[in-house]
Amino acid sequence: MRESMSEQTAIAAENGLSVPCNLCGASEHEHLFTKKGYHLVRCNSCDLAYIANPPDAEGIKAIYTTSSNYHEQLLDSGSEEYQRQRRAAHQHMQMLRHFRPDTSGQLLLDIGCSSGIFLGEARSTGMVCMGAELSPETADFARRHFSLPVHQGDWRDADFADESFDVITLFDVIEHLLDPQQELKDLLRLLKPGGLLLLSTPDIDGLFPRASYPLAKKLDYWPHPEPPHHLFQFSQKTLSAMVGNAGFNVEGAKHTSIDLSYNFGTPESWKQSPKMLAYAALFAPIAVLGQAIGKGDWLYLAATKR
Repeated sequence: MRESMSEQTAIAAENGLSVPCNLCGASEHEHLFTKKGYHLVRCNSCDLAYIANPPDAEGIKAIYTTSSNYHEQLLDSGSEEYQRQRRAAHQHMQMLRHFRPDTSGQLLLDIGCSSGIFLGEARSTGMVCMGAELSPETADFARRHFSLPVHQGDWRDADFADESFDVITLFDVIEHLLDPQQELKDLLRLLKPGGLLLLSTPDIDGLFPRASYPLAKKLDYWPHPEPPHHLFQFSQKTLSAMVGNAGFNVEGAKHTSIDLSYNFGTPESWKQSPKMLAYAALFAPIAVLGQAIGKGDWLYLAATKR
């Protein structure tokens, strides 16, 4: 019997082989960049960029705990990272209301809800909120700090009813998944007919990633890809195709820019790395320009259930 895409991906990852393209299943690709021993490639057939040698499922699971320094600062409401995520949550809500102006009473499921900052923002607008999060520590924080109903672990184990949610969000989640196409197909059943799926992800076709790539190859320094956390680098074209394959109709897209300090560091970090300072001086203005002309490096995509 021929293996499913999920099985092919898992088998390849477990055996250290190049995984097939998650979007079209092709195996031919061109090499883009190597970082931390992970090879970012672009599919020759559909242009999806992905890590050809990802960790296996157990390796990925081990990443998402605070013992691996994952989202540890989000357990401290006074930390700089927590405040940055609050700003991001406000932006997420603005994007949601762009596509659904009236959210009052809507039932929302946030996949990969982390410490619940966005869900807290959404609840303040009158939404009924639920979350799912792999990290035990941040899921517990969301439950205690925000009194939110958050399932810790894979959302499939939470017994959510079919066609029960008005809105499902995945903010900066889709690029972390070993099999994002199957995830989208599985999530389809949870949405009510006409329900909204809203995703955000870094955009490899943004002005900053495109402009910085030629120099990145020469310097062996490119902050845009972040393996092993980020296994995919989507564009509007490839994410739209994947969402369409999963049974959704793309409603629209919006482009913005990732927080500059995230990509380029801060004055404190520049003291420790003159190379980072030079890189920021060269490319931060391009990142700002990208947002101004609709070519930012952060993509939001909205889709509805067919």
